[in-house]
Amino acid sequence: MYEQKYIDREKSWLAFNARVLQEAGDNTVPLLDRLRFVGIFSNNLDEFFRVRYAAIRRLSLSGISGEKYLGGVSAHQLIKDITEIVIQQQSESLRILGNIEAELEAENIFIINENQITEAQEHFLRDFFTQKLSPELVTIILNDLAEFPVLKDTLGYLAIRLEMNTNDEVRYAVVEIPKTINRFVVLPSNDDKQYVILIDDVIRHNLSNIFNIFDYKSVSAHMIKITRDAQLDIDSDLSKSMLEKIATSVKDRRIGEPVRFIYDSLIEDDTLRFFLDKMKIVETDSIIPGGRYHNRRDYMSFPNLGRYDLLYKTNDPLPIPGLSLEGSILQKIGKKDYLLHAPYQSFSYLTKFLREAALDPKVVSIKITLYRLAKNSQIISSLINAAKNGKRVVVQIELQARFDEASNISYAEQMQTEGIELIFGIKSLKVHSKICVIERVEEGKTRRYGFISTGNFNESTAKIYTDVTLFTCHPGILKDISKIFEFFDINYRVHRYKHLIVSPHYTRTKFIKLIDREILHALAGRKTHIKLKMNSLSDFKMIDKLYEASNAGVKIQLQVRGICSLIPGIPGMSENIEAISIVDNYLEHSRVYIFGNAGLTEVYISSADFMTRNLDGRVEVTCPIYDLEIKKELIDNFNIAWKGNVKVRYHSYKLDNKYKARNHHAPFRAQLETYKYYQHKIEKIEKIPQKIS
Repeated sequence: MYEQKYIDREKSWLAFNARVLQEAGDNTVPLLDRLRFVGIFSNNLDEFFRVRYAAIRRLSLSGISGEKYLGGVSAHQLIKDITEIVIQQQSESLRILGNIEAELEAENIFIINENQITEAQEHFLRDFFTQKLSPELVTIILNDLAEFPVLKDTLGYLAIRLEMNTNDEVRYAVVEIPKTINRFVVLPSNDDKQYVILIDDVIRHNLSNIFNIFDYKSVSAHMIKITRDAQLDIDSDLSKSMLEKIATSVKDRRIGEPVRFIYDSLIEDDTLRFFLDKMKIVETDSIIPGGRYHNRRDYMSFPNLGRYDLLYKTNDPLPIPGLSLEGSILQKIGKKDYLLHAPYQSFSYLTKFLREAALDPKVVSIKITLYRLAKNSQIISSLINAAKNGKRVVVQIELQARFDEASNISYAEQMQTEGIELIFGIKSLKVHSKICVIERVEEGKTRRYGFISTGNFNESTAKIYTDVTLFTCHPGILKDISKIFEFFDINYRVHRYKHLIVSPHYTRTKFIKLIDREILHALAGRKTHIKLKMNSLSDFKMIDKLYEASNAGVKIQLQVRGICSLIPGIPGMSENIEAISIVDNYLEHSRVYIFGNAGLTEVYISSADFMTRNLDGRVEVTCPIYDLEIKKELIDNFNIAWKGNVKVRYHSYKLDNKYKARNHHAPFRAQLETYKYYQHKIEKIEKIPQKIS
């Protein structure tokens, strides 16, 4: 038996982010998209430190070893390991960024600094600084302050050192790099070359203007960045509403404990010591030397410069065969189930469903759960429209959706004003399910319609996240959804569900039963297999059950985009398990679970990953697929991804992100082939002669 049973989830997550960085370093990826992947890598790392690293740090400071929870490694040792890995990854990201910039120069795109500005650009930047940038700057002189200011972890800062002419005194300051202005300034050009400068360097170029009241002989500016613990401390005051508690907690988050400090490795020693001392940053925090620029997540919004040849070709979202955006969507769903697979197919079907329900005189109520929403949400507009049309609208909105709390609070207040009934969740349980049910009176009887999804009802992320949504009028499924809303209302009563699998009460036990059934089939010599697609797999009990199935002879295929604590391919433990990860232009986000069941295949879609929090600590919904055509479609999707040999990496105990070999096969890029699959479905329908009515 192999000694190690599980991969540490934090190291596995860092391996996932290394796969994102691989995309940035892949010269087959268009250049401007490679910059976007640099930004995604950086943004992911920020969230990792704010959440996961911060939690391990709290465990370490409490004096608890944490080995029981961390797969056998102590919290103190894990902090050291993480810092070591991140320093290496940051170094690799700087190398990759340097290569990208060199390749951009070959395309006549130059990212310049303050020392490379031409005379013509100088005139442009002087006006830009005076008119736009200077009014947005926050500059703080630090030496004489009684209390050091709170530096926000969503911003970058220039640490300023002023060496004065009098008595060799040194003054320190910070300049906040504003978020209100795009960090990349496109400069005018008189030739076929294009020039971009970061506003960090525009500030450096204008230090003499900013500090002209001081008598100094030298001034320097080096970037620093702080990351803070993002844990919310929820007030237990019973007199306050949940809305007030979360709002207060979000405000307090800005002064959370520092957990990571990144600095320009060229910063002066005394300047670095000054900031570390004043900010009370100690060895248990992750102190990481870096390059000249931080907050590289801003590369996600690098200007396209009109160079669409340096970006992935965008594929227009396709229609769902048989379901038109022109006629009544409810009438169609009333006859059969439909599946929406975004972004390959248009998310507009979901917003169309809600808009139609808002206007339909026969619709009497709409109930929906909301987790993360777009900035200007069409979903919210449709729900408000429904309320104005006299419908009863009930919305369960998750105020603790991490980093979306402020946005959700704002939407909640807006909906309350419009008379929408709000449910703010259940104590100690996040509501992560993606469900909607409407009630429509037809011929004196109430009929339900609805949808269940693997992803958020967010028209922005639906352009880049792969998710599936089932539209259905199945009475049993929709009755179960109605019971979930009853549970939100009276949550001491645990309901029984005939069709849906609902966390936190039933998901773990149901999936264990499904795996056990495959084990029995295998032991009896019947056909059996398990195919699971999810974002993360880290629950030890579920991993042990999959190991048990492997040892019984069940063939298991896992598509796990992110964390995979299971170790595949180990004789005597997991030799019948293969596990892959696809990182490509779209973010793989759908959860699809397929059980062979001796030829009577069962397929489920879910909002839940195989993580302890999803199984035991959240309200999640897993839905069976009954429609044979949709069932086949989801199995086809899984098999297309499994056949992929581009952008596919293997999970292994080495965490080396080894690419799947092509073995002389033609390149097969799963996301592109999935789009072609849906194109082919449309073409097949168009070739079928239409009946004349």
